[in-house]
Amino acid sequence: MDTHLHHDHTESHLKSSETLTDIVIGMSDGLTVPFALAAGLSGAVSDTHIIVIAGIAEIAAGSIAMGLGGYLAGKTEQDHYNSEVKREYDEIENLRHREIEETKDFFASIGLSEELQNNATDEIAQDKDRWVDFMMKYELGLEKPDPKRARKSALNIGLSYIAGGLVPLSPYFFVDTPIMGLKLSVIVTLLCLFVFGYFKSKITGINPWAGAMRVMLIGAMAAAAAFGIAKLFEG
Repeated sequence: MDTHLHHDHTESHLKSSETLTDIVIGMSDGLTVPFALAAGLSGAVSDTHIIVIAGIAEIAAGSIAMGLGGYLAGKTEQDHYNSEVKREYDEIENLRHREIEETKDFFASIGLSEELQNNATDEIAQDKDRWVDFMMKYELGLEKPDPKRARKSALNIGLSYIAGGLVPLSPYFFVDTPIMGLKLSVIVTLLCLFVFGYFKSKITGINPWAGAMRVMLIGAMAAAAAFGIAKLFEG
């Protein structure tokens, strides 16, 4: 009973962790890349309309690209797992003696006596599907991935990128000059980067204040570099 409850808790934790990872990936790039683009354009053009159009185009392209990357990563994980399952079934059919020895070796590694090793191996080997699941988890260290993981990852990353990207771009909707838009964008975006970095660091277990400053400074340097390069070429 206790084991079952612990298992449910672990699965819930893992799923939440995967979703959180997707959001962090999408949000971090969404806050930084459009911010740098808008800053660079602010140093090169005099029309906020151009910055808004370019920013929206970048957010659309970036969210699709990032979402596709998440989808392909999820599909690769699923395909790899399925390939290993097929290989395990083949080895159980054609190399049964070797799989039995590998199963016994695992039980020996956790301290079971030879008699218990044999009994446990015989018990598991009676059910081919259960045996394959056991070998996947304990020999290869692979958990069965969520079949919907690829689609969920693509959606989570893509939407997070859009949400992050609209933050640095939004001030340009309400001002007449790019420089004024940039000033407001810097304030809003650096504040959001700081808050984002703080909670990201807190979740991952590192110093939240140091993490917040690091994330904020990376965004600031990217925007400053883009603005400076645009001004340099303009000159």
